Amino acid sequence: MTAAVVTVDSLDFDLPPALEATEPAEIRGRGRDDVRLLVARRHDLHLAHGRFWQLPDYLDPGDLVVVNTSATLPAAVPTDNGLELHFSTSLPAGLWLVELREPRGAASAPYTDGDPGDRLLLPQGAEVELLARWSGGYRLWVANVTIDHDDVPAYLQSNGHPIRYSHVTKAWPLSAYQTTYGTEPGSAEMPSAGRAFTPDVFTALMTKGVAVAPLVLHTGVSSPEADEAPYPEPYRVPNSTAALVNHTHAQGHKVIAVGTTVVRALETVADETGTAHPGEGWTELVVTPKRGVRVVDGLLTGWHEPRASHLALVESVAGRELLERSYEAAVEAAYRWHEFGDLHLVLP
Repeated sequence: MTAAVVTVDSLDFDLPPALEATEPAEIRGRGRDDVRLLVARRHDLHLAHGRFWQLPDYLDPGDLVVVNTSATLPAAVPTDNGLELHFSTSLPAGLWLVELREPRGAASAPYTDGDPGDRLLLPQGAEVELLARWSGGYRLWVANVTIDHDDVPAYLQSNGHPIRYSHVTKAWPLSAYQTTYGTEPGSAEMPSAGRAFTPDVFTALMTKGVAVAPLVLHTGVSSPEADEAPYPEPYRVPNSTAALVNHTHAQGHKVIAVGTTVVRALETVADETGTAHPGEGWTELVVTPKRGVRVVDGLLTGWHEPRASHLALVESVAGRELLERSYEAAVEAAYRWHEFGDLHLVLP
C-alpha cells in the first residue's frame, strides 16, 4: 500500500486555545447530548444554532443515519526507553502503523527520532520492531509487533491507556472515549462525531421515523499535521446497511453519515451510479471536493483543526462557501473543538 496525497486547498483559520474542549461535556455539568450543534444547509447557506438533543428536529421521516460501531482501544502503551507507543492501524500481513510519542503529563507530544530496525520493549514481554517510515508523513512507522497469541486488541485492553493530546488536562478514563453504541474494539481513537448520541436521542430518531444503520471502520491516530493525507483503514459495510442506503435514496430521502469515518466507508463501497454495495477490507480512498460524494447526502461531524485533511472531506459534502461560513460562525460563537467538543450538521 502507498499513501495517498491530498492536493486540495484545505481550509486554514486561527483556532484560539480557549475553544479547545479539555473535558467531556458531562463533566462540565451537562449530558453528552447537550453539546452545541451548528446546523448548516447547503442549498441556501442557512446556519442555525441548537443543541445535539434536537437532532431529530432537523431530519425527516424516512431519512437514514449511519453510525460507526467501532469501539476505542486503549491504544497507548509505555516503552522501555521512557517513550509512549500509539498503535494506530492494523495492516495486511500482520503489520501495524504505530507512532512514537513523548509523555507530557496526562498527554503526549510527537517524537520524531528513531531508525529502521529499532526494537522497543513493551510490558509483559511484547516487542515492536520499526521497519520503515510510513510514506505519508514523518510521524508514523510500519512496524512488526510480537505479542503472545498475536492478539493486539486483547493485549491493549490489559496494558494500554487511551490516547490523549495536549488539549486534555486530565487523564480521563477509557469510558470517556467511547460512544454509547461502540461494540467492536478496534479504533485507536474514538469516532468522536457520535459521542453525543444517547439512548434518548436514538429513541427520538426512531419515533420520528428516522432509521439507523451500522458499519465498522477502525480509525487510526488523528492527523494533526497540516495537509497530512489519510492512510489505509480497515472497514466493513454489511449487506443490510448497503441495502438501507439504496432504499433510502429510492424513496427520495437523505443518508446522513455520522463522522468522516462513515463517509469514507460508504464512499468506498459506492459505485459511479450512486449505488452502495456491501464490502470489507482496507480502504485507501481519499474523499476530496474534486472526487465528490456519491451516496452521502449529509454529515454530522466535529470541528477539525486548521488545514486538517478531514476538512477536504467535509468540503466534499458542504461545498467551500458553506464550509467557510460554518467555521467562521463556529469561531465567532465560541464552539468547542476536539473529541469532547461541539458538533456540526451539514444538510443538503
